[in-house]
Amino acid sequence: MDWLDAIKWDAQGLLPVIAQEAGSGDVLMFAFMNREALARTAATGQAVYWSRSRQKLWHKGEESGHFQQVQEMRLDCDNDVLLLKVTQLGHEPGIACHTGRHSCFFQRYEDGAWQTVEPVLVDPEHIYR
Repeated sequence: MDWLDAIKWDAQGLLPVIAQEAGSGDVLMFAFMNREALARTAATGQAVYWSRSRQKLWHKGEESGHFQQVQEMRLDCDNDVLLLKVTQLGHEPGIACHTGRHSCFFQRYEDGAWQTVEPVLVDPEHIYR
Protein backbone atom coordinates (compact mmCIF):
# COMPACT_ATOMS: atom_id res chain seq x y z
CA MET A 1 0.00 0.00 0.00
CA ASP A 2 1.19 3.50 -0.89
CA TRP A 3 1.86 5.70 2.19
CA LEU A 4 -0.62 8.25 0.83
CA ASP A 5 -3.37 5.61 0.86
CA ALA A 6 -3.17 5.45 4.67
CA ILE A 7 -4.62 8.97 4.86
CA LYS A 8 -8.33 9.58 5.29
CA TRP A 9 -8.92 12.33 2.74
CA ASP A 10 -12.14 14.32 3.10
CA ALA A 11 -14.91 14.34 0.46
CA GLN A 12 -13.00 16.96 -1.56
CA GLY A 13 -9.78 14.93 -1.41
CA LEU A 14 -8.23 17.28 1.16
CA LEU A 15 -6.35 16.82 4.42
CA PRO A 16 -6.30 19.52 7.17
CA VAL A 17 -2.73 20.56 8.02
CA ILE A 18 -1.35 22.43 11.02
CA ALA A 19 2.04 24.10 10.57
CA GLN A 20 3.97 24.39 13.83
CA GLU A 21 7.33 26.08 14.23
CA ALA A 22 9.80 23.38 15.19
CA GLY A 23 11.97 25.60 17.40
CA SER A 24 9.37 27.52 19.39
CA GLY A 25 6.33 25.24 19.18
CA ASP A 26 4.24 28.19 17.93
CA VAL A 27 1.29 27.23 15.75
CA LEU A 28 1.92 29.24 12.59
CA MET A 29 -0.99 28.42 10.33
CA PHE A 30 -3.71 26.03 9.23
CA ALA A 31 -4.18 24.94 5.62
CA PHE A 32 -5.11 21.99 3.45
CA MET A 33 -3.21 19.58 1.24
CA ASN A 34 -4.40 17.29 -1.48
CA ARG A 35 -2.55 14.13 -2.46
CA GLU A 36 -0.24 15.92 -4.90
CA ALA A 37 0.61 18.68 -2.40
CA LEU A 38 1.56 16.13 0.26
CA ALA A 39 3.61 14.10 -2.21
CA ARG A 40 5.48 17.26 -3.31
CA THR A 41 6.03 18.29 0.31
CA ALA A 42 7.58 14.92 1.06
CA ALA A 43 9.71 15.01 -2.09
CA THR A 44 10.99 18.59 -1.76
CA GLY A 45 11.13 19.04 2.02
CA GLN A 46 9.23 22.33 1.70
CA ALA A 47 5.54 22.85 2.45
CA VAL A 48 3.19 22.75 -0.53
CA TYR A 49 -0.50 23.27 0.17
CA TRP A 50 -3.75 23.25 -1.77
CA SER A 51 -5.26 26.72 -2.03
CA ARG A 52 -9.02 26.38 -1.84
CA SER A 53 -9.54 30.01 -2.89
CA ARG A 54 -7.28 29.74 -5.94
CA GLN A 55 -8.04 26.06 -6.63
CA LYS A 56 -4.38 25.25 -7.24
CA LEU A 57 -1.22 24.03 -5.56
CA TRP A 58 0.49 26.67 -3.47
CA HIS A 59 4.18 26.34 -2.59
CA LYS A 60 4.32 28.33 0.65
CA GLY A 61 6.63 31.26 0.03
CA GLU A 62 6.35 31.25 -3.77
CA GLU A 63 5.27 34.92 -3.73
CA SER A 64 6.50 36.13 -0.34
CA GLY A 65 9.81 34.28 -0.06
CA HIS A 66 8.65 32.97 3.34
CA PHE A 67 9.17 29.25 2.72
CA GLN A 68 8.55 26.50 5.23
CA GLN A 69 11.31 23.90 5.51
CA VAL A 70 9.68 20.73 6.81
CA GLN A 71 11.51 19.08 9.70
CA GLU A 72 8.92 16.42 10.48
CA MET A 73 5.48 15.25 9.36
CA ARG A 74 3.10 13.59 11.83
CA LEU A 75 -0.27 12.07 11.12
CA ASP A 76 -2.87 12.05 13.91
CA CYS A 77 -4.44 8.93 15.43
CA ASP A 78 -7.42 8.98 13.03
CA ASN A 79 -5.18 9.50 9.97
CA ASP A 80 -7.16 12.62 9.03
CA VAL A 81 -5.05 15.58 10.26
CA LEU A 82 -1.39 16.30 9.50
CA LEU A 83 1.04 18.21 11.71
CA LEU A 84 4.03 19.75 9.98
CA LYS A 85 6.93 20.81 12.16
CA VAL A 86 8.64 23.50 10.11
CA THR A 87 11.38 26.06 10.11
CA GLN A 88 9.91 29.30 8.80
CA LEU A 89 12.39 30.84 6.35
CA GLY A 90 12.72 34.23 4.68
CA HIS A 91 12.69 36.67 7.60
CA GLU A 92 13.80 36.71 11.23
CA PRO A 93 11.68 36.07 13.15
CA GLY A 94 9.79 33.92 10.66
CA ILE A 95 6.68 35.31 9.01
CA ALA A 96 4.01 32.74 8.19
CA CYS A 97 0.96 34.99 7.83
CA HIS A 98 0.04 37.01 4.73
CA THR A 99 -0.66 39.93 7.11
CA GLY A 100 3.09 40.17 7.83
CA ARG A 101 2.84 38.54 11.26
CA HIS A 102 4.71 35.58 12.70
CA SER A 103 1.55 33.48 13.05
CA CYS A 104 -1.91 33.52 11.48
CA PHE A 105 -3.29 33.13 15.02
CA PHE A 106 -2.69 36.72 16.12
CA GLN A 107 -6.17 37.46 17.50
CA ARG A 108 -7.09 36.50 21.07
CA TYR A 109 -10.54 36.55 22.61
CA GLU A 110 -10.60 38.97 25.54
CA ASP A 111 -13.54 40.60 27.32
CA GLY A 112 -16.09 39.74 24.63
CA ALA A 113 -14.03 40.82 21.61
CA TRP A 114 -11.13 39.71 19.43
CA GLN A 115 -7.93 41.60 20.22
CA THR A 116 -4.85 41.73 17.98
CA VAL A 117 -1.98 40.55 20.17
CA GLU A 118 0.90 40.14 17.69
CA PRO A 119 2.55 42.94 15.76
CA VAL A 120 2.99 43.23 12.01
CA LEU A 121 6.67 42.46 11.45
CA VAL A 122 6.76 43.52 7.81
CA ASP A 123 4.11 45.49 5.94
CA PRO A 124 2.45 43.05 3.50
CA GLU A 125 2.87 45.67 0.72
CA HIS A 126 6.64 45.06 1.02
CA ILE A 127 6.21 41.27 0.97
CA TYR A 128 3.98 40.74 -2.05
CA ARG A 129 5.07 42.27 -5.29
